[in-house]
Amino acid sequence: MFSEMEQMGITPSALHCNLTQDEWKILELERGEGRLSDNNTVIVDTGIYTGRSPDDRFIVKSKSTEPLIDWGEINKPLSEEAFDELENIVKNEMNGKELFVFDGFAGADERYQLPLRVVTLKAWQGHFSHNMFIRPSAEELTDFVPEFTILNAYSTDVKNWEKMGLNSKVFIVLNLDKKMAIIGGTEYGGEIKKSVFSALNYYLPLKGVMPMHCSANIGKKEDSALFFGLSGTGKTTLSTDPDRRLIGDDEHGWSNEGIFNFEGGCYAKTINLDPDKEPNIYNAIRPGALLENVVTDENGTVDYSDGSITENTRVSYPLNYIQNIEPSEQGGHPRNVIFLTCDAFGVLPPISKLTVEMAMYHFLSGYTAKVAGTERGITEPVATFSTCFGAPFMPQYPATYAKLLGKKLERHRAQTWLVNTGWSGGAYGVGERIDLPITRRMLSAILNGELEDVNFVPDPIFKVLIPDSVSGVENGILNPKNTWKDKEAYDKKAGDLVKLFKDNFAKYESFGDYAEAGPV
Repeated sequence: MFSEMEQMGITPSALHCNLTQDEWKILELERGEGRLSDNNTVIVDTGIYTGRSPDDRFIVKSKSTEPLIDWGEINKPLSEEAFDELENIVKNEMNGKELFVFDGFAGADERYQLPLRVVTLKAWQGHFSHNMFIRPSAEELTDFVPEFTILNAYSTDVKNWEKMGLNSKVFIVLNLDKKMAIIGGTEYGGEIKKSVFSALNYYLPLKGVMPMHCSANIGKKEDSALFFGLSGTGKTTLSTDPDRRLIGDDEHGWSNEGIFNFEGGCYAKTINLDPDKEPNIYNAIRPGALLENVVTDENGTVDYSDGSITENTRVSYPLNYIQNIEPSEQGGHPRNVIFLTCDAFGVLPPISKLTVEMAMYHFLSGYTAKVAGTERGITEPVATFSTCFGAPFMPQYPATYAKLLGKKLERHRAQTWLVNTGWSGGAYGVGERIDLPITRRMLSAILNGELEDVNFVPDPIFKVLIPDSVSGVENGILNPKNTWKDKEAYDKKAGDLVKLFKDNFAKYESFGDYAEAGPV
C-alpha cells in the first residue's frame, strides 16, 4: 500500500488500512478523536461543520462533463487547473502524516459496482467509510484495484481560495474524468458519503441504470418496492416494515436486472430518537456504530433530545446491525413505487395512483412542505421542491433521470403512488396530521395488491387518481376536500399550491410536455 500511495504522490509516515471495527475503535480512542458512550459506542465531534457544505461543492468542468451536467447553483463548475492545484495541496497536507485507508465498493450488484478507496487524516473517517460502504472479503482485498478515490484532508488551509474560484477555504470537488474526489476544510463524514453518491448519479445513467435517492424493501412474495421522499416525509419509518425485508434506506440503482443498494450501511438522524418509534435505529447504536455530535452526561448516557451542538446529530452503522434485512441488498424490478410527500397545505389526498406521465411530473417536482420544527423561523408551511427527490446529488439534467424513470416504469409495469403523510381537514395549524397507523394501512393495501380491483376517480384539481375505498380506512378521509369544513378555504389553499407547482415546473418546459400531467 505504501508504494500505491507513493505512486499517487503521497508519502505517509504510517498507514492503517482496512481495519476491523475493534481496531478502528482503539485508534479513535488512542488518538483522542472519540469517546465512549455508556454502551461502548464511539462518539465523535465533527468540528465546525456538523452538516454538508453545499455552497462549497464543485464539479470539474471538462470537454466530456460540460454537455452532460446541469451546471448552476448546485453543480458549480471548477477549472481543471484549479483542481490540479487543490489536489497538490491535499497531497502535501497528507505527506509525512499518519493516514487511514478504507477499500470497498459502492453498489451491491457486481455488474455495476464501483470499487473505491477512501484516504483520510482521521481514523474515525475511515471507520465511517467502513460502516457506510460495502465491505470487501479478505479474498477481494488481495487483488483490490480502486476505480474511484477520495482524498479527505480536513486540515488544509487554502490561502488563495478566491483566486481559484472557490466559495471559501472549504472544498468538496468531484473530478469525474479522473474518477476522484478531494475534500478539504471540513471533517463532516456525510461529505464522503454524498461525494460517492453524486459520482454514481453521474456514471450510472451512462450505463442505462437509474440512480435513486430512495429507500427500498422486499416482501415475502419477493415483490420489491421503492420509497421516495424528502426529509420529514416518513421515508425511513414507512420503509421499515416487520413483514418486509429492508434492501436499503437511502441510495439505490434500478438496472435492467432489478434494484440494488449502493451502500453497506445507514446514516440515520438521531435527534429526538425514540426507542419505541425507531427501534431499528436505536438498537443499532452499539459497539461498531459511530455517533456524531451527540451530547452525553458524565456517565456517557446520550441525550438524544439535546441539539445544542447541532440538530443534525447522526449515527452510522453497517446495514446488518438492523434486523430483517435482505442480505443480498438486491431485489427484482419493483412492483410499486411510492412518492411520499408531507403536504402541510392539507389539500393533497392521503393516497392516490399516478399514471407514468404523472409520475414523471411529480418526480421532477419533488414536492414536500416544511413546517415549524423542521427549520428555525418557520411558522407557516413552506413548499419545498427538490427535483428527483434529491437535487443536491444529481449532477446530470433532471430530464435525464425523469426519462430513465419513465422507461423503467413502462418496461417493468411498476405502479406509482403519491402518499401524503401531511395534513388533512385543513392546513397546518387548522387540520390534523394524518395518523401514522392510517398511512401504514394504506401502504399495506398498496403493497398487498388490495387496490387492484378498486375504482379510482381523478382529483378535479390535482388530477391524481383517488381510490373509492381502502379497507380499514374511513372513506371520508380519502377525498381531501371532504375533510375540510370550509370548502372555499380548501379551494383557495389548493389554488395556492397549484400556483407553486406551476411556478416551479416552468423551468422544465424545455424538457418535454410533462406539465399536462400536473394540476389544472
